[in-house]
Amino acid sequence: MHYALNPRTFLFSHYFYTGLRIAVGVIGLTFLALLYSDLPTAMTVSIGALCTSLMDLPSPIRHKFNEMLASVLLCSAVTLIVSLCAPVHWLLDIMVVLVSFFASMMVVYGRKSMPLQFAALFAMTLSMANTLTVRQAFLHSGLFLAGGSGYLAYAMAVAWFIRYRTKQQVLAEALYELARYIDIKADFYDIRTNLDTQFGKLVRQQIVLAEKQQASRDLILRGLQRTRDAVLVQVHYGMLDLYELVLSTHTDYELLRRHFTDADVLIHLRDIVSKAALDIESIAYAVTRKRESFVGIDYQAEVQAIDQELFRLESDNASGGVPNEALTILRASYVKIRALIDMIGQLHLATQAPAGPLPIIPERDMTPFLTQQKYELRMLLANLRMTSPIFRFALRVTMAISAGLLAAEYLPYAAHGYWIVLTIVVILKPSFSMTKQRRSDRLIGTLIGCVLTALILRFVHAPAALLGFLFLATVAAPAFVYIKYRYTAIAASMQILLQIGLMIPGSTHAISERLIDTLIGAAIATLFSYVLPSWEYRALPRLIRSVLNASQRYIDASRELLQRKSSDDFVYRLCRKRFMDSLAGLSAALVRMLDEPPSKHRAAEDINQFIVQNYLVVAHVAAIRFLLRRHTEGLPQESVNAVLQQVSGTVWNKLAQAQQALDALTPAGDMQRKKADPSIPVPVTEETTAWPGWLPLQRRTKLLYADAEQIAFRSLIIGRLLAQSD
Repeated sequence: MHYALNPRTFLFSHYFYTGLRIAVGVIGLTFLALLYSDLPTAMTVSIGALCTSLMDLPSPIRHKFNEMLASVLLCSAVTLIVSLCAPVHWLLDIMVVLVSFFASMMVVYGRKSMPLQFAALFAMTLSMANTLTVRQAFLHSGLFLAGGSGYLAYAMAVAWFIRYRTKQQVLAEALYELARYIDIKADFYDIRTNLDTQFGKLVRQQIVLAEKQQASRDLILRGLQRTRDAVLVQVHYGMLDLYELVLSTHTDYELLRRHFTDADVLIHLRDIVSKAALDIESIAYAVTRKRESFVGIDYQAEVQAIDQELFRLESDNASGGVPNEALTILRASYVKIRALIDMIGQLHLATQAPAGPLPIIPERDMTPFLTQQKYELRMLLANLRMTSPIFRFALRVTMAISAGLLAAEYLPYAAHGYWIVLTIVVILKPSFSMTKQRRSDRLIGTLIGCVLTALILRFVHAPAALLGFLFLATVAAPAFVYIKYRYTAIAASMQILLQIGLMIPGSTHAISERLIDTLIGAAIATLFSYVLPSWEYRALPRLIRSVLNASQRYIDASRELLQRKSSDDFVYRLCRKRFMDSLAGLSAALVRMLDEPPSKHRAAEDINQFIVQNYLVVAHVAAIRFLLRRHTEGLPQESVNAVLQQVSGTVWNKLAQAQQALDALTPAGDMQRKKADPSIPVPVTEETTAWPGWLPLQRRTKLLYADAEQIAFRSLIIGRLLAQSD
């Protein structure tokens, strides 16, 4: 379950704050307009505010202003153009086609532009039914602009006053997702779970975690001015360090299960890691409530039980009962879990007081870690071609809306025909997977919303009570849009139908019309989701190459850091972030592909294994870094550096082979090799073998070699399968 769906945490989340802020702003502006004008005027102002509110998302203050201002100007322009064309039927049809196309092309600028695309189409849809004179069209658009500008001023004022609160909420969300990630890791010690299935869950959670960590970076690492920001920065960096330590806890779970199935030690390890997840949740909960966090989880029972089990197993080992390798891996896993618990304790302390100046390297520019949103015309022009998925999506939306308008003309009623177009706009998304999910949520949500509204209107007649239900629906609609759209569909249906019920009492026909229009719109959107489709498998080669390129850069940065050639870990962190982002992008594409028709699936199992093996590369590097930190005393630097040079060169070459295998199935003899020869002899002295980290380092590098080999092998298979599909 998403953390915000839990009533205990929902009321403190930025989702609830956003819903409440939007409801107060939109309804407040509507009532303010009613004090000085009539109902039609107030409703136009309300629509302007509502369209602008679609861009009211947690963002840095400057970004929020730019995004919402773009929405005000664009939607006002669309409202004016469509209103001017509305009296001339053929001209309106042409303009709707053009607006639909260019609004959908804005998706080329990424996820943040999708609410703007919907806002433009929403404004267009609501303006189509108006038949106004030129003077009335300008007045109508002016009122729309006033509503949008009023909401912009209100939202910016609120965002300024709660900017620190928003940072806390977004940081807490990242901590909740990290806790969920660790909870999934705990089940690796449960012999009842399937390891492959568990890896699938872990990688999919990685997509969510990467997104939330990036949102945390974008808010917390921008505009650092106050001392209290230091607390959030401490917690943010502590969270990232904790995440890397969690990565390093990956071990040979299959070997542990094979040798310790009958022992209780794996149960205790699972329980202690599950408690660690709950501990992080408690930190997240404290952050959302603007409180300091203190250790409240007691690990003592599990620690004592594991210590006793290890003592017993070591005694069995002395009599030849347990292999040395299995016991060594078990002990190493336990040590890392204890380090994880200690670091969680440090994270509790980080919430309590700032540790002096902001923990950021002053001479470093943090811009590479932040999302850079660019709105360049050349990017849009470059996608005006049939091979572009965005161009095909824009054509798909345009044709679907045209079909919806045509269908609306043949309905026996006309008052709410625009709901067909609105349903198409809501459902039809750039990917088949998103369209499929939206269609299901829209249909079920609309049905439930209509039934609930019918019951409310049947038994509740007091205007004050109906206004109360309307306010709750107005809060819920934006609050759930990004976590459970089905709830948003329920609330949106109730919101519109309650407004009609208040303005036109006894208009029960609106509910049946809403259902019919939704069904027609959903059918049209479903039909056109197969028109000019952009199946996910077509993007897979580009995404896989991106992962391989990022992994090579990550290997180089890791070598420089671990060999102590870098003065700090800035470049390492940046390369790790980009590697994990590219891996999350490929994972998301795989998930979307599996939602498409089975005939459009390509190399799904091999790509899943490819993702897992690349994830393990990060885990092995993190484990090596943890190992070198733990065993600093007596570290044979020359021998370790030679091993690191050897392993990085070999892995780099394997990744290069993987790229060429994907590109052209080039024979192994033609592969490009890294300039630095990985076959450097490793000086092994008595000091080297006496170092306690030597054998664990050898074991971890063997695992890294094996996974790099698997990446090259999987790339060869994927390349062949994708080549056959073309």
